[in-house]
Amino acid sequence: MTSPSGVVVRVTQDFSASPERVFDAWFDPDQIGQWMFGPRLRDEEIVHLKTDPRVGGTFSFLVKRQGMAIDHVGTYREIERPRRIVFTWGIAGSSADESVVEIGIAANASGCTLTLTHHMDAKWAEYADRTHAGWTTMLKALDRVFSEKPGADPAGKRS
Repeated sequence: MTSPSGVVVRVTQDFSASPERVFDAWFDPDQIGQWMFGPRLRDEEIVHLKTDPRVGGTFSFLVKRQGMAIDHVGTYREIERPRRIVFTWGIAGSSADESVVEIGIAANASGCTLTLTHHMDAKWAEYADRTHAGWTTMLKALDRVFSEKPGADPAGKRS
């Protein structure tokens, strides 16, 4: 996972949802709070999930974990609905440590395949496995969001 230019983490996930639905889930704060952040994934509280989904727009995903505020921030570099998203990824106050995430979405017979490629500085090589596990967990959670019936609670019971 280490290359001369840094660390590359790649995760692939198939979805039974359309490329458009999967693409849009990256920009909708309500959906982001179901699969990327929040108590459905880990022991954390969502403070805010803000997106400005346009090239040059930014996002801020502020959560509290173990009493500590963590603001995941970035800037959208490319947005080509429904096939490609590129954005920076970092923690507020550590802008020198930004990485770049590329999302590719390709239609297939049953929905689509998403390939996430996270480019990090070589100094973060020891975090590659953890980064891979984190994105894998989030993409599996997104797949569960699409498989839940409308009106179902997170445990899958009808409300």
